[in-house]
Amino acid sequence: MAYDIADVKRLHQVAKVCEDWGLRVQYSVFECRLEADSFARFWTELSAVIHRKLDRIVAYKICTKCAREIHRAGVQEHYEKIVACVY
Repeated sequence: MAYDIADVKRLHQVAKVCEDWGLRVQYSVFECRLEADSFARFWTELSAVIHRKLDRIVAYKICTKCAREIHRAGVQEHYEKIVACVY
């Protein structure tokens, strides 16, 4: 999940929704491993916060096999320690 939000108040609201569902990996990028029904609720919450003509949210679906092959380096918590469900 990545976002570009034009207004500071909406930016904080979007970040809060994302923090409730996933792990921040960059300032405006989150990893959210969700089942399909959870993703639908997550997306609905985000869509209610943004301004559709000024803001942008993007979710990239990654299959379970591909998610296991993500390469990471440097300082960051391992996502597997935080969330058990996989989208």
